[in-house]
Amino acid sequence: MDADDAPTLRALLARRDLQLTLAADVEPAALDRAIRWVHSSDLADPTPFLSEGLVLLTTGTQFPSGSGSDTPETYRAYVHRLAARGVVGLGFGTEVVRDGIPPALVDACRDERMPLFEVPYRTPFIAVARANAEAIAAEAYARRSWALAAQRAIALAALRPDGLGATVAELAKQLDTWVGMFDAAGEPAREHPLGGLDPETAAALQREVTAVLHRGARAGSSLRIGDTPFTLQTLGRGGHLRGVIAIAAGDLDQEGRVVVTSVIAMAGLALEQQQGLVRARSALRAGLVQSLLAGDPALARRTSRELWGPLPPAPVAVGLTDTASARVDGIAELLELWADERRGALFFGRTDDGLVLVVPAGDLSALRDLAERFDLRIGLSDPAGYDGFAAAVGQARVARDRGVGPLTAFADVSRAGVLSAFTDEARSLARAELAPLYEHDASEGTRLAETLQVWLDEDCSHEATAQALGVHRHTVRTRLALVERVLGRDLSSFATRAELWAALRALDT
Repeated sequence: MDADDAPTLRALLARRDLQLTLAADVEPAALDRAIRWVHSSDLADPTPFLSEGLVLLTTGTQFPSGSGSDTPETYRAYVHRLAARGVVGLGFGTEVVRDGIPPALVDACRDERMPLFEVPYRTPFIAVARANAEAIAAEAYARRSWALAAQRAIALAALRPDGLGATVAELAKQLDTWVGMFDAAGEPAREHPLGGLDPETAAALQREVTAVLHRGARAGSSLRIGDTPFTLQTLGRGGHLRGVIAIAAGDLDQEGRVVVTSVIAMAGLALEQQQGLVRARSALRAGLVQSLLAGDPALARRTSRELWGPLPPAPVAVGLTDTASARVDGIAELLELWADERRGALFFGRTDDGLVLVVPAGDLSALRDLAERFDLRIGLSDPAGYDGFAAAVGQARVARDRGVGPLTAFADVSRAGVLSAFTDEARSLARAELAPLYEHDASEGTRLAETLQVWLDEDCSHEATAQALGVHRHTVRTRLALVERVLGRDLSSFATRAELWAALRALDT
């Protein structure tokens, strides 16, 4: 049972049949603390046997009148021990040992802000304990009844046209708090009441939800943003999360958790059932991308216009992501949302090499937002028409693979030149091609590789090479003849010279 719903001392004192009387004024909040149980003890120090949130009843036999233990200091120490243990109230049974409540005890309780009340002789302690136990049982029964009624109401809400939206609204109504649902991309999908969070809190909550989704594991968590506590519950399977339900509440009691669990189960089932449609839509988009790659934009234009609106107008910029399979679902959901909001300004589809993104060449805001939100690398083509779509995708692939930032344009990559695009495979071939030269230099102490590189850099001029190396031109001729024998290649061939020059450049990059 939630402490906020537990019986309180105020409610216990209001029971007319018990005839309990508050002995001194206390702060109102002190009477509203939850009572988890009522216990009686006349020990001088009962705290080892007490628990937090308990009301203690005593007759005062531990303070015999006229003894050395009946001093203000004794009462202060006694009440202080109770307060430190978390006791929320003290009841003193009169006309058993004392005719009234000792004034020193009243003063000690006032100093500790401990509610002190009189239990008259005609009211047995067991009656007070039983009254509290009955209140706890009644509250527990009421909570269980509420949980059953709430689950029925939520089940009926799920049958409405917008089942998910109605379910979120009903859960918010039952918990009397704000409830929001976020999709797999971390975007707010539904909330109730609308605008229930201030913009700053809403933005901070969305960042927390996005972090939970990026971790990819099923989880429930609690957090606090400012003065507002939140409970987050993921939807879907680990590694394939479909979203998050956020509740503006801290730790829920057992009945509250049962109600939330039923909502999570229904929402998760509804989202899983939508996956068939999502997969079909994704497959159709992928097919349209293949149609564009094959040079047949007419089919893509016609199909897109019927389902999502027109394709972005040419000239377009084509992007290609480095999307990992574990995150592509969330990215695709966000892109579907954006495509619906920006009809005619965004098209996308999957390929084996990532997501292809098509936007007007003059508006790259969607690509920048996507790269920042999901920490992606996106390659961007030069502006192109749909008749050059395949070439644009190729440019985007080169820009993505060679880029180091979130968004890399092919124009920036192409300025580095063709030879800057050497791959690891090219470097391996270059090492194999030139290995005989390096081995000969290492074993014989020659300078064949250096001479070949300088000669090629000097436009194959023996005179210029000799000057650069500080040797006679005949030495250069002799070394180049040895290069031909070691490599088995004819240096008079332009193709051979070009290949050897490229191999040397590949090893330098």
